[in-house]
Amino acid sequence: MAGGAQGFTAMSPADKVNLEKLAVLIVDSNVQSQEILGQVVLGFGMRNITKAASVAEAKGIVSRTPLDFVLCEAQMPDEDGYSFLRWLRREGPDNNKYVAAVVVTGHTRISQVMKARECGAHFIVAKPITPAVLLQRIVWVSKDDRLFIDCESYVGPDRRFRRLGPPPGVKGRRAEDTDEALGDASEPNLDQSNIDNLFKPTKVAL
Repeated sequence: MAGGAQGFTAMSPADKVNLEKLAVLIVDSNVQSQEILGQVVLGFGMRNITKAASVAEAKGIVSRTPLDFVLCEAQMPDEDGYSFLRWLRREGPDNNKYVAAVVVTGHTRISQVMKARECGAHFIVAKPITPAVLLQRIVWVSKDDRLFIDCESYVGPDRRFRRLGPPPGVKGRRAEDTDEALGDASEPNLDQSNIDNLFKPTKVAL
């Protein structure tokens, strides 16, 4: 993906990819939210879309269906999206263990973002979903050539080295909870640009 380390640029036509043949799984217990996500990715040209209303259902699908992409809601009853992603990375079937995964959530406090990061997510996208932002993350992940780390403490995309960042080109859209039903925040929510910075690979001493 073209772009400098100091800033993001909008996608050019050359950056776009054909998403029609990608197999995507949407995991969301909220039927309305699930439908919205389905319509958004359908608008991107994706045709092979499977939906799950619970983590248990998602695990069954993952175990029998090869996937290219997972969109998972973070907050769900019984078992949440973080738990599902942690299971997928550590215990999922080999053909889906390293599938591209994006978490969607209305809670974007730093503790929640870091939780998704440590579970092995490629990105978090903040609700309410902006199609342009989600598409840019999907395109970036589809072109991501990072190796996966698989060790006792972490399973997920390698973030140990500085590489080109994602190409959002979109300003953060909010600084507070999106819905009163989500509950009171114990710390400020992050906007999308702050979230992206937390997911950027960084150089460390090895």
